[in-house]
Amino acid sequence: MTRKYFGTDGIRGAVGEFPITPDFMLKLGWAAGHVLGERFEGPKRILIGKDTRISGYMFESALQAGLINAGVDVGLLGPMPTPAIAYLTRTFQAQAGIVISASHNPYGDNGIKFFSGSGTKLPDSVELKIEQMLDEPMSTAERLGKARRIEDAAGRYIEFCKGTLPWGFSLQGLKIVVDCANGATYHVAPDVFRELGAKVVPIANEPNGTNINRACGSTKPEVLREKVLELGADLGIAFDGDGDRVCFVDHKGQVVDGDEILYIIAAHRIEQGRECPGVVGTLMSNFGFELGLKNIGVDLVRADVGDRYVIEAMRNNGWDLGGESSGHIICGDLTTTGDGIVAALQVLLAMVSTGKGLHELKSAMTKCPQTMINVRVKDKSLLAGNASIQSAIAETESVLAGRGRVLLRPSGTEPVVRVMVEGDEAGAVKKLAAELAEVVQAAVGA
Repeated sequence: MTRKYFGTDGIRGAVGEFPITPDFMLKLGWAAGHVLGERFEGPKRILIGKDTRISGYMFESALQAGLINAGVDVGLLGPMPTPAIAYLTRTFQAQAGIVISASHNPYGDNGIKFFSGSGTKLPDSVELKIEQMLDEPMSTAERLGKARRIEDAAGRYIEFCKGTLPWGFSLQGLKIVVDCANGATYHVAPDVFRELGAKVVPIANEPNGTNINRACGSTKPEVLREKVLELGADLGIAFDGDGDRVCFVDHKGQVVDGDEILYIIAAHRIEQGRECPGVVGTLMSNFGFELGLKNIGVDLVRADVGDRYVIEAMRNNGWDLGGESSGHIICGDLTTTGDGIVAALQVLLAMVSTGKGLHELKSAMTKCPQTMINVRVKDKSLLAGNASIQSAIAETESVLAGRGRVLLRPSGTEPVVRVMVEGDEAGAVKKLAAELAEVVQAAVGA
């Protein structure tokens, strides 16, 4: 069966447009309460957390009412990073955790995603059960649930983050600019780094309900870059609106993305003599990242884009490290989902342990120049069987001679094929990508 509402990362859309409406959220809370609590005897509890979008108040209340009507007790976490909600769901031994967030999207969007009682994404089968329950008439449970606010949620998560580091670890002497994207990390991330001894300069840490991700955060690191250079800081760290993505800016103002973060963490683990046989990336991971890992004896497996596919490949290979170029980093030996703060601390651990600056650590890996061109097409399904396109791909790969990569990836949401070429020389890569895009346009273009 196909899912009507759930995508690869929960349910997401524009506020006020179905299904991102209060009446749907009321029914969703009721349906989720029944499905997620059905295997448990006695009182059932589900936690709700959110980012800083103004619409979060509305959806929090609607979900809460639906859950209570299904006989489920509710723990209200307030604004909290997505990975914090996964962690707290485990520690409170709740049946599930609900996140109200649209991640890095603008404030006019919102969404819902669920964590299981073990802090992992729900299986497809459970999401299908919730969708089926949404078609049933809503009834009131004999025992109604209750709601209470969990006042110490932020403090609990701050201590967890610090606990992922060796005892006695210190950031004394480092000046760090922290961009909170006016999102869910605004009252957590600065305190984590400050309590570890760093001099912290927080920016984009005054959310007003509508400024989340606006010209700030990990998707727009320009302001962070300017602040790092202005203050002469050692580095800058930027999170996205819900805190599951991270990027850095080094002291020279150069952005350090998810591929480079993963490389730094993997290389440090190898240097420490720890086991790191492989890392899971995605189809979009830079070819230079693959070469860099190969140079230190670490394999790379590419999964489809999306953290659930990365985590699935990590589990299948028995590996602890994976993530995306966007900065969604999963340290599976430390937590169950992508966590921007935990990943940032692992990079800082590498810096402090080696005595090297961020720029030096990331320079050990050289990213390949990359060009991506979006080609609008009539039918994405015609791509795979087209002889002229397959011939052009083979010819491009022959020119690259093992020193680059070609990827044609249909968009999951638009009638577009993304034509990407990576290689050693930027001019040649740009030319090859343009030529390949012309072939795709001629063969299947709209």
